[in-house]
Amino acid sequence: MNQLDFIDRHAIVTGGAAGLGFAIAQRLIESGGSVTVWDLDEAAGQRAVMELGTKAFAVPVDVTDVLSVRRALAATTQRTARVDALVNSAGITGPNAKLWDYPPDAWRQVFEVNVHGLFLCCHEVVPLMREAGYGRIVNIASVAGKDGNPNASAYSASKAAVIALTKSLGKELADTQVRVNCVTPAAVKTAIFDQMSEEHIQFMLSKIPMGRFGKVEEVAAMVAWLCTQECSFSTGAVFDLSGGRSTY
Repeated sequence: MNQLDFIDRHAIVTGGAAGLGFAIAQRLIESGGSVTVWDLDEAAGQRAVMELGTKAFAVPVDVTDVLSVRRALAATTQRTARVDALVNSAGITGPNAKLWDYPPDAWRQVFEVNVHGLFLCCHEVVPLMREAGYGRIVNIASVAGKDGNPNASAYSASKAAVIALTKSLGKELADTQVRVNCVTPAAVKTAIFDQMSEEHIQFMLSKIPMGRFGKVEEVAAMVAWLCTQECSFSTGAVFDLSGGRSTY
C-alpha cells in the first residue's frame, strides 16, 4: 500500500457505513486522518465506527433533507475543529428497466439521493471550506455517467449530472484552495449489486476489458489521494477507474 498523507486532517464520508464509502473512510484513517461517517442507517453507522476505531464517529443523516444535512454538519463540527475533505459516496442505483417502463417515483428517488443529496452536502460544507481557506471535495460518479447504461437511465443520467456538477463547482472554486474532483468507477462489487438484476450485472462485466469488477480498495486509493493536499492542480476533473472501459 502506498503511503498517503492525510495526517491530522478530517473528512466527512457520506454513505460511509458500507461499500465504497466504508473502504474510503478506512483508507483515510490509515493515511493518518479521522472521519465522520454520514449515513442514513444509524445502526450501520455505529457498526462501521466500531470497526474503523477511535478515529471515526458516525452521524445519522438523510442527504435529501437540507435540515438533516445541516444538523449532521453541526454535530460534526461539535466533534472536530475542521472539515478538510468531503467525499460524496451516498447513492442508489434504482431499478433496472427500460425508460418507458421506469417508475416515475423511482426516477425521482434516484435523483433525490444521487444529485440533490450531493448538492445539499456541497451547499452546506463549501462555505466552511472557503472560510478555512482549504478543502477537498470528491464526488463518486460512475462510468455509466459517461457511457449511459441501458436499463439504467435514471442512474446513468444522475451520474452524468454528478460529473457536470463537479466541473461547475470546480471552476467556481478554482480561485480558492478548495479542489473538487470526481471519480468514474466501472462496476465495483458491493452491496449495491443487490439492487441490480443479474442480467445487468453481467452486462456491466462484459464491457470491462480487464474482465473483472473493480475492488473497493482500488477506488479508495484514488479517492484518498484526491483528498490530500498533494492533489493541488486538479479541479473539476474526472478520474477514470473503469478497467479500460472508458478511456476518455
